[in-house]
Amino acid sequence: MKKTLQVVGAIIVKYGRILAVKRGENKNKAVAFKYEFPGGKIEQGETPEQALKRELLEEMNYNIDVGEEFMSVTYEYDDVIVNLHTYLCQPLSENYCLNEHIDEKWLLPKDLMSIEWAPADVEIISNLSKKQF
Repeated sequence: MKKTLQVVGAIIVKYGRILAVKRGENKNKAVAFKYEFPGGKIEQGETPEQALKRELLEEMNYNIDVGEEFMSVTYEYDDVIVNLHTYLCQPLSENYCLNEHIDEKWLLPKDLMSIEWAPADVEIISNLSKKQF
């Protein structure tokens, strides 16, 4: 039986653009070198909002304000099932540092489909690409 992970992703909106970060090499080939929303696993005893704030500080030294939940999806990879919960977020500072990712892009919603996303993010991107911020 596959392990199920509860994970969160930050849809960070700044000046009408959305942040996408690119993973490096990964043991899960389905997500290696693909873009995703910054975030990570929800730890025991954490709320999704607390997990997002913690993950963004760890991965990017980035302070964010977590807003409303945008959308949740379940995606089954070869080795794990991921329940991804995304939240609309605002940055609380301009500066950040990519500690876990190899690239970043700030894209208009209409341009989100121009890059290759991790499979779990694709349904969310499809819905986001129709919005304006």
